[in-house]
Amino acid sequence: MSFVVAVDVGGTSIKAARVSAAGELADARQVPTPVADGPQAVVAAVRELVALLAEGASAVGVVVPGVVDVPAGVARYAANLGWRDVPLARLITDDTGLPVALEHDVRAAGIAERRVGRLAGARDALVLVIGTGIAGVVVAGGDAVRGATALAGEIGHVPVYPDGETCACGQRGCLETYASAGAIARRYAVRTGVARSAEEIVGRLSDDADADAAVVWGDAVAALGLALATYTLLLDPEVIVLSGGLAGAGAVLRDGVVAALTGRLLWRPAPPVELSSLAGRAGLRGAALLAWDAAG
Repeated sequence: MSFVVAVDVGGTSIKAARVSAAGELADARQVPTPVADGPQAVVAAVRELVALLAEGASAVGVVVPGVVDVPAGVARYAANLGWRDVPLARLITDDTGLPVALEHDVRAAGIAERRVGRLAGARDALVLVIGTGIAGVVVAGGDAVRGATALAGEIGHVPVYPDGETCACGQRGCLETYASAGAIARRYAVRTGVARSAEEIVGRLSDDADADAAVVWGDAVAALGLALATYTLLLDPEVIVLSGGLAGAGAVLRDGVVAALTGRLLWRPAPPVELSSLAGRAGLRGAALLAWDAAG
């Protein structure tokens, strides 16, 4: 069976798999992202995963966060990985002899949603990817918008509360500071002194004894509602798709976002809000689709 190697590099984990032309995943692997060991360790971990899976592959697709120079195949900058100007496509081609497609992780998720997910046929839409951070894919007139400097979709750094908490980017009150999975875990730990993952906090929302979980979650969905209301008024999407790791919260996330968004749009209807059908693997599927494109 012919296959490509797909790799999704995140701030918490690196996922990789062999993917067939039909989208079937095999030999799926996941390792922690060694951020604490420095950027070179992260690069080495990516290359090692590819090397384990590349024998017999047709191409490799790698998706990463931050600023990506797609034509050059260079990961220019990623705050949560600590790297700058990493020629990742060339390094992996040197290792494997295979063509390599490098892309921004969120744009890759948008490609997957448009080709095989919830956005098939949609001309004006938003894919909101909520994981360790938050970013979006803007679809306008049927095309994914990159912007003048290829930074369109950085909705995670929209200041929802201008005098709010300081974000890692240096701004104050960014959406990502309140509503990303990382922020939810951090804000809960600050309130309680207890370290829990966002997934664990979501699981405690039905526990009346954990009022802190409800407060932190309420702040997150309120911030999402505010940011998405602004987006809706500017670009009038026909659908908003929630993707990324936090989308695993399911109806708890979707229903909260719908309520918060609707509450901010009093004179017009809110667009439909849907959960991704790709089960948290939109980035990996996008990497595979790009690899197949590179393989011709």
